[in-house]
Amino acid sequence: MTRRHSIKLMAATVASFVLTPLSAQAFSKDEARSLVDKLVGEINSVIGSGKSENAMYKDFERIFARYSDTAYIAAYTLGNDGRTATAAQKRAYSEAFETYVARKYGRRFREFIGGRLEVTGVKQVKKWYEVSAVAYLKGQSPFEVTFLVSDRSGGNKFFNLYIEGINMLLTERTEIGSMLDKRRGDIDALVADLKNAG
Repeated sequence: MTRRHSIKLMAATVASFVLTPLSAQAFSKDEARSLVDKLVGEINSVIGSGKSENAMYKDFERIFARYSDTAYIAAYTLGNDGRTATAAQKRAYSEAFETYVARKYGRRFREFIGGRLEVTGVKQVKKWYEVSAVAYLKGQSPFEVTFLVSDRSGGNKFFNLYIEGINMLLTERTEIGSMLDKRRGDIDALVADLKNAG
């Protein structure tokens, strides 16, 4: 682990408390739950569709784009390296990251085939809402999937996701930081590789 990577890890931890969405006051618990109910309904529909793996990934990518604050998530995962990126590089990274993360988490949700997700509750945490769901999989004990929802982007979107307690934002920021280290900070190379990763 490089010194640069260690600093990124510490920065990510601090940022998780500081660089959070600013406004959840304009919408209600019911609206936050309704968003995740629709999201979970679409995920359940895909995992029960019997489609091919590639077709499922395309569906998950559309779901991710529709329900998540992709601009915030992409910017957060790129971290301080985004400050030196051009506008074109940021756009290219955001598009590549969206495909990468949809494929990666789509693979996790594909494991739910034969099971289901069920929304169980919602609570306000600081300036956003935390919507809890339970994943029921065949032959496994149920586990929690949590969506963090805000309206900071002008529409109700989830900006973070926990699967069995694993924080998507911090996990992906660490992964992207490691990938950039290996490419000596070359964002163009990262974008090219993200298109085939996940």
